[in-house]
Amino acid sequence: MSGHGTPIPMTSTPCGPLAGVAEVPGDKSISHRSLILGAMAVGETVITGLLEGEDVLDTAKAMRAFGAEVTRDEDGTWHVHGVGVGGFAEPDNVIDCGNSGTGVRLIMGAMATCPIAVTFTGDASLNKRPMARVTDPLALFGTQAVGRAGGRLPMTLVGVADPVPVRYVVPVPSAQVKSAVLLAGLNAPGQTVVIEKEATRDHTERMLQGFGAEITTEVTEEGRVITLTGRPELKPQTIAVPRDPSSAAFPVCAALITPGSDVLVPGIGLNPTRAGLFTTLREMGADLTYENERIEGGEPVADLRARYSPDMQGIEVPQERAASMIDEYPVLSVVAANAQGTTMMRGVKELRVKESDRIEAMASGLRACGVTVEDGPDWWSVAGLGAGNVPGGGTCASHLDHRIAMSFLVLGMASQQPVSVDDGSPIATSFPIFEPLMGGLGAALAREAG
Repeated sequence: MSGHGTPIPMTSTPCGPLAGVAEVPGDKSISHRSLILGAMAVGETVITGLLEGEDVLDTAKAMRAFGAEVTRDEDGTWHVHGVGVGGFAEPDNVIDCGNSGTGVRLIMGAMATCPIAVTFTGDASLNKRPMARVTDPLALFGTQAVGRAGGRLPMTLVGVADPVPVRYVVPVPSAQVKSAVLLAGLNAPGQTVVIEKEATRDHTERMLQGFGAEITTEVTEEGRVITLTGRPELKPQTIAVPRDPSSAAFPVCAALITPGSDVLVPGIGLNPTRAGLFTTLREMGADLTYENERIEGGEPVADLRARYSPDMQGIEVPQERAASMIDEYPVLSVVAANAQGTTMMRGVKELRVKESDRIEAMASGLRACGVTVEDGPDWWSVAGLGAGNVPGGGTCASHLDHRIAMSFLVLGMASQQPVSVDDGSPIATSFPIFEPLMGGLGAALAREAG
């Protein structure tokens, strides 16, 4: 699949039990950060389990453009020979980050305190997304940004030769904004401080510590106060990327709503800042168990077993959990449609500015499949119809958004009539093996003539 080429219409037909082992790809968030911090270290970082979706491959290309040597062995092991903190060279060409908001925002942070000018662009979806949330705090270091109206790509950033450390309160829960400021702070003297009122995924902090940066986190009345001492020499690492919980969400949720299913999803990262979906599903009554719990590369990991759960109930998802499952609300809404009663989701305005307006995209598609959805600026609710009672039959717009496309294909596995998406091509950005993996479990997915 290609997130940048010809649309690929797809249809998911109601299927029999899903069964087997779902080996989902490596964690996208950790994959991006492994490449970027490897490029900022001195020496060779070795990475196994890297997600080889388009988003991450675009980040690998960007690190090469900044002067790092990035290579891949035939067995899938990646090697990054870094240039050191502050050592990025000015790229010869525009940096194209494709569909990846994480990639572009983290890379902007990493180059912001280097004395280079870089122009960024992306695909049609990424070029609609707001970048001021990152460029505004980067301006505090002295970085300049010039882009399209509304702070959108294409955009040129001019890094600062003599940055100053900053103290920044993140206005909305966003691991991307936090991470961009921390990465910029690596090449600023003194201490850069980031304060977040609500905890977001902490992969950047964990990985910075692993690479040898001096970083502390303290919980105060202000929130989580993260303090980074600038100008470290980052030490190269050997990184085993755990499997992505956001990708695991799709086979897990499909198994829970498809009659007779029993699916094992091994080696999933269960970082507390990422595992909100699985906690929520269990609260709804899902038969979802953790097996073989362990620690790998500083991250908690377990094998997930998901079995068909026809008696799930709608719940009110705690608002404070939103940051730990923000990417999983679309597929949660599919489960909610198959539960009994209403599922309410609040504090989710970030969904309005993802690859698409995910609330609007899911609400429209669910309504087209016979499900009642209500929504507001930062909330939405799904009225569950109970197991096996979703009519389906709709054709849903993916809006160049991989998670929207996959969510509706999951819906079709357990609805009464097939569900189609107008374009499944964006799935390649995060989950390039989605089709064969789900097909191997028993799903009936088909590409249509475009």
